Amino acid sequence: MKKKISLLSMAAAALVLLSACGQAAVTQHSSNAWDQFVYAFAQIIHFLSFGGLTGIGIILFTVIIRAVLLPLMNIQIKSSQRMQEVQPEIKKIQQKYPGKDPDSRRLMQEETQKLYAEHKINPYMGCLPLLIQMPILWALYQALTRVDFLKHGAFLWFDIGTKDPIYILPILAAAFTFLSSWLMMKSAPERNGMTASMTYIMPVFILFISWNIAAGVALYWVVSNAFQVGQTLVLANPWKIIAAREEKVKAEKDKIKAREKAMKKAKKK
Repeated sequence: MKKKISLLSMAAAALVLLSACGQAAVTQHSSNAWDQFVYAFAQIIHFLSFGGLTGIGIILFTVIIRAVLLPLMNIQIKSSQRMQEVQPEIKKIQQKYPGKDPDSRRLMQEETQKLYAEHKINPYMGCLPLLIQMPILWALYQALTRVDFLKHGAFLWFDIGTKDPIYILPILAAAFTFLSSWLMMKSAPERNGMTASMTYIMPVFILFISWNIAAGVALYWVVSNAFQVGQTLVLANPWKIIAAREEKVKAEKDKIKAREKAMKKAKKK
């Protein structure tokens, strides 16, 4: 989780820096490799902008990106679920090695890594989708602010290349971010303080960043996080997970009762 917070801080700093640098127009004649990458994004969005509506292009572009990332996100969701399930075991390990000395920390880390290996958990999988999306966000931001045929496009009530004048997009982006995080946290067998905090920190982070950023980027965030909400309900529905967990606990209790009943009968004989 700490690694994810660090990555989010890096993303925020990068997006802020992008608003202060790289203001030169990007064209098909730009020689810089990054500028060519940005221009390629602009061309894709322009191609998808049916009826000349750049907003439609951004929405379709976002859906395509999320669809491409879907297998990776599915792996990340399953990894997060396994992480949630082993949290009680991790707490036991932490209680077993409460010391702050190097030996205690080493032993705690070794047992934790062993636990991860047994349950086939990769603790870094949660950061991978974010790492992949960071350059996409940067390229999208610069495409909307540095490529002439995109930065002046209008869609609904806002101009694509400038901030949302009535701040509906930032609020929607924050709301969908919260809902996505809340759905993931709801299925957790135990509530982790850091995870619970991130459920509220992330929406504030998204709201802060998208408040003054190009509306096209905020639109990307709205569609992306709305897609993630739907993805979570389909691939990791918390109510189904909770029901399955309760059924498993009930089955285990019934098994223990049946064993005890059988032992009592055997003793009577």
